[in-house]
Amino acid sequence: MLVGFPLLSLVTWLPIAFGVAVLATGGDENAPNARKLALIGSVLGFVVALPLYAGFDLLASGMQFIEKAPWIERFNVNYHLGIDGISLLLILLNSFTTPLVVIAGWKVIQERVAQYMGAFLIMSGVINGVFAALDAILFYVFWEATLIPMFLIIGVWGGPNRVYAAVKFFLYTLLGSLLMLVAFIYLFHQSGGSFSILDYHKLPIPLPAQILIFLAFLAAFAVKVPMWPVHTWLPDAHVEAPTGGSVVLAAILLKLGGYGFLRFSLPITPDASHALSGFMIALSLIAIVYIGLVALVQADMKKLIAYSSVSHMGFVTLGFFIFNAYGVEGAMIQMISHGFISGALFLCVGVMYDRLHSRLIADYGGVVNKMPMFATFFMLFAMANSGLPGTSGFVGEFMVIMGAVKANFWYAFAAALTLIFGAAYTLWMYKRVVFGAVANAHVEELDDIGVREFLVLALLALAVLAMGVYPLPFTEALHTSVNELLAHVAQSKL
Repeated sequence: MLVGFPLLSLVTWLPIAFGVAVLATGGDENAPNARKLALIGSVLGFVVALPLYAGFDLLASGMQFIEKAPWIERFNVNYHLGIDGISLLLILLNSFTTPLVVIAGWKVIQERVAQYMGAFLIMSGVINGVFAALDAILFYVFWEATLIPMFLIIGVWGGPNRVYAAVKFFLYTLLGSLLMLVAFIYLFHQSGGSFSILDYHKLPIPLPAQILIFLAFLAAFAVKVPMWPVHTWLPDAHVEAPTGGSVVLAAILLKLGGYGFLRFSLPITPDASHALSGFMIALSLIAIVYIGLVALVQADMKKLIAYSSVSHMGFVTLGFFIFNAYGVEGAMIQMISHGFISGALFLCVGVMYDRLHSRLIADYGGVVNKMPMFATFFMLFAMANSGLPGTSGFVGEFMVIMGAVKANFWYAFAAALTLIFGAAYTLWMYKRVVFGAVANAHVEELDDIGVREFLVLALLALAVLAMGVYPLPFTEALHTSVNELLAHVAQSKL
């Protein structure tokens, strides 16, 4: 471990600093400089995150790479950072995704280029701050700050109904977060004036208060995941967002909700988590089964993938609330895998939309005849989304189903239905878009992917296959942190 070196501050503030520098390049006459600076900043952001994995002690319990300095001393608020195996993987996923988004928008975005690229870099740094923060107020500041760049990305560069989608996204996520702040203030008083998240893990809170705190956290985290029935903002946001916005929304922002359950709900309110686990499992299974059926009838590719995300994230919340290592580790692996696969699928839709300016399945057909290389990548990601063994999509779902069987066979049976629905809606979409004869004159004019698009899709394909074939580096990083969390939750069980 690099003792004393502020690595977490670096992975948080370096992308933000580059984002501000990109904004400073000004108008579109300097767009080439903005793009180059954004690429350098995003790649450096990933490079400085790699030592976190290299220096991470897989066997050590507790937080690592800790940084602490006073911030608002009157209220005992500290600039307090640290990571465990759970936050480590999410920081690496975020840092890996940002350069891909920058490259994907290289030619597509022609207006306000500096502002577009700068927003993604700033958001990348702020999200790393969310995953690293160990002070409740610092966490809350970073958490709310993620809304601003995404609100602008959807509202400025989105589709025809972008303002409606951006405002809906903002209001849903903001209102839930305010209840989380109320819970933090209650915990501050209960802990004798501390905003340290780790101090909250040790508080002896009576069950009625735990249930109220759990519900306050649920309001914030369920909207972010998003869980049924507070998922309705997501399809609108995805459909209207530019491709890069959809990628970050699906690959990273949805993971903030899942992370919140592991960092706050389970360790701070363990008794309430057990008491309400049946309710959480029911909501998760409804998302897995019902939203999977909703995805089956979508005519818009982006909407289909958005509903697919809700269904797959239902697996994540199911894994958390069956309280065994298979379930929680599988849910985490599912979050990382979903980041790769959903990001790749949105990029694939973006590739076609850039050429044909339509997301409707009916406007395509026979794409393989004109874009064979693209069709190959698209097939891999479609198979991964269906949970094909050998891809990352299989590993997390398999582990969650294994954990669910230990908890209750019928949970596992209901959850396994998503493998059928997932294959149905994904492969049916792929068949209608890609196979068959060339459907119309617009498809006839399509060109296959260029070097830039190939690079982005190839990197994601490598990630999906590597994680599917050899998931050990991911599960190894999680193992100690998950076991420690489960031991804490079990010890506090009523």
